[in-house]
Formats: sequence, C-alpha cells, structure tokens
Amino acid sequence: MMNNISKNQCNYSTGTVIIGKWHRHHYEIVKKLGSGANGVVYLAKNRNGYTAVKMSVDSVTITTEVNVLKALEKVQGSALGPSLYDVDDWVNGKRRIHFYAMEYIQGQELLSFIREKGLSWTGVMIVQLLDVLEGLHEKGWIFGDLKPENLIVEGPTPRIRCIDVGGTTMKGRAIKEFTEFFDRGYWGLGSRKAEPSYDLFSTAMMMINLYYPKRFVKKGDSIKQLTAMIQGNKELIKFETVLMKALLGKYDSAKEMKKEILVILSVGERSQKQRTTRYLPKTKKKRMRSFWETASILLLTLILYTLYIYGYIL
Repeated sequence: MMNNISKNQCNYSTGTVIIGKWHRHHYEIVKKLGSGANGVVYLAKNRNGYTAVKMSVDSVTITTEVNVLKALEKVQGSALGPSLYDVDDWVNGKRRIHFYAMEYIQGQELLSFIREKGLSWTGVMIVQLLDVLEGLHEKGWIFGDLKPENLIVEGPTPRIRCIDVGGTTMKGRAIKEFTEFFDRGYWGLGSRKAEPSYDLFSTAMMMINLYYPKRFVKKGDSIKQLTAMIQGNKELIKFETVLMKALLGKYDSAKEMKKEILVILSVGERSQKQRTTRYLPKTKKKRMRSFWETASILLLTLILYTLYIYGYIL
C-alpha cells in the first residue's frame, strides 16, 4: 500500500518548480521519465542544465538509493550508475517530498542498441556489465532488478550505464524489486536472497533476452526449456556452458563469469582470424612470389644489358 501511495503522491506537471529545503537548489520539471514501486523520476532543468530527479514520500527509499549511487561511484573505473548531484527535501504545502538529483544519462536502451548494432556486441556489453557488478558485489550490494530496460548504452564509444538502482539490495537481504523473466525465483532455480549468484542468473537471462527479444513464459521444466532456447540459436549456443553455470548458480563471482566469456570471445576472434588467414596468406604469398620473380627477371635483364653495353658480352 505504501508503495502505491508513494508513487501517486509524487505526480507533478511540467513547469512545477522544486526547491530544496536545505540546499535551496531549484529544479523545474520538464517531463516524467518513469515511475516505479518506490517513486517517480523526472527530467528537470536547473542552472547547470538537465538532470534526473527521483522523488518519493519514503525517506528510506531515497536514503537507500543514494547509498547505492555512492557505492557505485566508489567502484574503481566504474561508470555504471548515474553521478549523484544533490540530496534534499521539498516541502510542498503540508507534504514533505524526499528527492535526489542525478546525472541524466542519454543513449539507447540495451535491446535497441543490440538490434541496431548487431548481436556481435552482446559479449562486449555483458563483459562491461560483469566488470562493474564485480565491483558492486565487493562493496556489499546486489543489483537485483537487472534487465535491459534499466540499462542504457551511451557515447560514441559504447558504454553500458544504469538508469535505475531502485532494486539494488544489500547482500544477505531479500531482493526488494524484480522482473519475473529475470528472476530465478520465478523459474524455480533459486531463492530471492541478495547474493552475487542472483545477479549472475539475471545476467544470463538478459543474454538470452538479447537473442530472443520477445520474452517467453515458463512452461514445465525450467532447465529443459532454457536449455532448448539456448541450443535453438546458432549464435547463442557458443555461450551455453557459461549460461548454464550462471542459471544453475555455479559461479561464486562475476569475475569468474566474465573470464569465461572473455575466453569464448577470444576463441571466436582467433577462429575468425584463422578463417580469414586460411585464404589471404596464400593470395598474399602468391602475389609476393610473383613480385620477386618479376623483379629478379628485370634485374638479370638489366645486368646483362649493362654488360653488353660495356662490351663484356659480344
């Protein structure tokens, strides 16, 4: 009940100005970006440009998400989550709204990026994600509601970013937000305890989703069904070993899963090079041999002609 109240009490129209009680920063609402169980996110503008503002009547929600963003910022080399700009309260009449302002990340949702750029980018994006999950797990947090809709690919050099940390949960607790397709509890393949293996299961399901954009529902034996889906795609099947280990909770860390995907990607790259060089070197060698044969004939002709000119050859 509290979640519905939280969302409904944070609905505001374009042009509404939010003024922080403590820091006195002004934010003018431009449009709603999205809403969830624990609040609403708006695109807003202030004197520094555009920013995303998350609002909730639940102070615990805001405090928890702010702590997650701070934890993400501490992950070395990480840019998974948006940068945190401001945390404050807004007193609107008798109502107090808790909010934080963060970086507004622009880019393509992961699914549309892969659809446009091609499935060959899947491994690269997943490796990026696992790299950051590794750091997040080391800080004591589990992402939880991991799905393509929560991930944006930004920049000319594609980089995966997160636009919603609302499901992030401290290790050992119960996952507070999830989406059925990516939830191991839904598939009957584990609990909803916040631990690294939960995120890695979701990562595996996200890889499957990238190859099967139209999500499917559980039917019968989960493992048989998921195995059939993996084996039914000639590109996805190369990741079968890694995916099955993640689905069955066989990985202790994101680092392990990342290493095994990198091996698969490197083997694929070597195979591609071998397929290419199987033909190209022969052509190149043939051209080089032809070049040197021609050069040798020309050089011999030049020597003989020079000897003839100077009278050494009659």
